[in-house]
Amino acid sequence: MSDPALGLLMLVLIVVVIMMGFATAFTLMGLGMFFGFIAFYDPSQNWTHNRVFDLMVQRTYGAMTNDVLISIPLFVLMGYVMERGALVDKMFYSIQLAFRRVPASLAVATLIVCTFWGIASGLVGAVVVLMGVIAFNPMLRAGYDVKLASGVITAGGTLGILIPPSVMIIVYAAVAGQSVVKLYAAAMFPGFFLALLYLIYIIGWALIDPKIAPPLPEEQTRVKVPAWITSFERIYSPNMFIALSRALVSPAQARGLQIDGKPMSYGAIVQNFIIALVPFLLTFVTMATVWWYVVIHQQAAAAGAPIEGLQQLGSSVPPPSATPAETGPDFQFYLWFWISAAVLALWTARSYWRMNGERFEVLKLLTSSVMPLGILTAVVLAVILFGITTATESAGVGAAGAFILAFHARTLDWKRTKEAVFLTAKTTAMVCWLFVGSALFSAVFAILGGQALLESWVLSLNMTPVQFMILSQAIIFVLGWPLEWTEIIIIFVPIFLPMLKHFNIDPILWGTLVFVNLQAAFLSPPVAMSAFYLKGVSPKHVTLNQIFAGMMPYMLIVIVCMVIMYLWPGMTLWLPKYLYGG
Repeated sequence: MSDPALGLLMLVLIVVVIMMGFATAFTLMGLGMFFGFIAFYDPSQNWTHNRVFDLMVQRTYGAMTNDVLISIPLFVLMGYVMERGALVDKMFYSIQLAFRRVPASLAVATLIVCTFWGIASGLVGAVVVLMGVIAFNPMLRAGYDVKLASGVITAGGTLGILIPPSVMIIVYAAVAGQSVVKLYAAAMFPGFFLALLYLIYIIGWALIDPKIAPPLPEEQTRVKVPAWITSFERIYSPNMFIALSRALVSPAQARGLQIDGKPMSYGAIVQNFIIALVPFLLTFVTMATVWWYVVIHQQAAAAGAPIEGLQQLGSSVPPPSATPAETGPDFQFYLWFWISAAVLALWTARSYWRMNGERFEVLKLLTSSVMPLGILTAVVLAVILFGITTATESAGVGAAGAFILAFHARTLDWKRTKEAVFLTAKTTAMVCWLFVGSALFSAVFAILGGQALLESWVLSLNMTPVQFMILSQAIIFVLGWPLEWTEIIIIFVPIFLPMLKHFNIDPILWGTLVFVNLQAAFLSPPVAMSAFYLKGVSPKHVTLNQIFAGMMPYMLIVIVCMVIMYLWPGMTLWLPKYLYGG
């Protein structure tokens, strides 16, 4: 039976019922079963033989055997272990000290920690709540405007669902039938670019109106330098890098100093010298990795590839032209590589020239609080993007690394481990049931002719690709006001996907625009889950309307980011094309 009117009724009912507060997954299944029963009804057969029951079993089995979904519980487990086992407060303190001279330093530090922590955990609610507990009250006590303080936490906390590894990207990949690794590569630059736009807005607002973010008192920006560092500077050199280098050669005087209540050993000198080398090591490893992958790895892979199209000896067929991987990168790559290397070398030299005891202590704090989590996140992303592992295997590496970091920090006990596992099972079950309900709902919607009706209506408008792009993204933006990202991707994104081919729109580009667009789903009332997360841990005098007002400018920044992404598609498509071709 095909009745497009019933299909459209399904679409209207799903929005109404979800806004009434019913569970999304079971609402999808319930409406799918009800309208499917009508679509397959045959009066000559018993109602128990209705084909909708077979469809339900098939769609459930198909969702449960989807390989893409296997990585979801592992990434979610990684996030919950990070949330319960890592030291966010120490990270916030060290980053705040590092940016203490920047306008609105507390807000800048909050945004950086939100971005970094969101990448590691991928959990919007957890990041917003944690940063609300750690950073919201300090900003209010420092005299920061309530809208600035609430806006930076709610907007920064949503970045974790955009920047890989992200559960939202995995869900879209499963719905759209796209490669997870290509979507990860596509979302990398736009995610960090959106964070950069947030940062520019915060600093710019603070420069224009300093009253919204008063400078911190001296006692809150003063770095507590241990006594042994002061003595080290006096004995060897005011520059800690030079002092530690000299102590490696002549450690006799250093052995008379006390560090953590014990005489300084030669191992402690070596350990602190390695910490002093961190800026150089970061620069060297970054540039060496880029050089290895672009110049060495790809040419080696091309040289080892099988030779195709062999011709008989003496034939007149000309030899095949060399591929880009065989000839190596072009001149532009070398130009930008050496310019970047020169800039980073100057930055590194400047940091060592100014490395006094205060700066060395900040470096130690950053190394102990940021480096372990940074290395784990970089490894998880690198092994995916460079094709070393699949997304599922990388998720397993990330979950194991999260446990190692948490146990090393001695902040994860048996109770917290059980909580992390339970919440992982709960979240995974929710996502899987959503897929079952969505698969059933979409199948019945298509059988009733709703999908075909919508496609014919859109195609009858004779829109250009730009107009279709604006229309589809505008609809998703509006849907973000009453609905969450899960409902939008599961229910409404599949409606637009079949039309992309007609308008010759890359599903990777369109999907990445959807990811950025859905940032607004967390920032737009009346749902605006980020606002409710923050309200739950904020002081009583902070109203929900103040939090909403603080989030509004970031919604405009999201729109600006989307416009730039469309005008400059290379920001989205360059990395996946370079890494994987196509």
